[in-house]
Amino acid sequence: GKQAAGTPATVALTKAKIGFSTHAYEHDPGAKSYGLEAAEALGLEPAQVFKTLLVEVDGKLAVGVVPVDKQLDLKAIAAAAGGKKAVMADPVAAERTTGYVVGGISPIGQKRPLLTVVDSTATAHATVYVSGGRRGLDIGLSPADLIAVTKARTAAIAR
Repeated sequence: GKQAAGTPATVALTKAKIGFSTHAYEHDPGAKSYGLEAAEALGLEPAQVFKTLLVEVDGKLAVGVVPVDKQLDLKAIAAAAGGKKAVMADPVAAERTTGYVVGGISPIGQKRPLLTVVDSTATAHATVYVSGGRRGLDIGLSPADLIAVTKARTAAIAR
């Protein structure tokens, strides 16, 4: 039932009265890319499925949300965040700060609100899919709602 599927992300969306759909799939621990796995398992266009990556911009954690078939451009997210240099965040720090496990980090409902940058291609779709807060669960919602609920800025941060 709904109870079992509750994650901080779905709770946050429900509280904000934002409509979303949940899509569960069988997660394969051996999958090379969690994001591409989700797109394939759910039969979705990879361009519509986004992965959530944690970076450190000038020593401060930030969140980048990019299509699963693309890489995060570290220079671009540093600039979008108003910083000089971005590096991928330490997974332990990412898990501690967001309250999620790597591979299941949702941009929504993180323990501590972080600066979030969503790749500008998101706005080209009626619906985008992001992690629902655990491995094997994605949520679909409108890009406008994703941007609003995460207080994100948009920028071209994928390559």
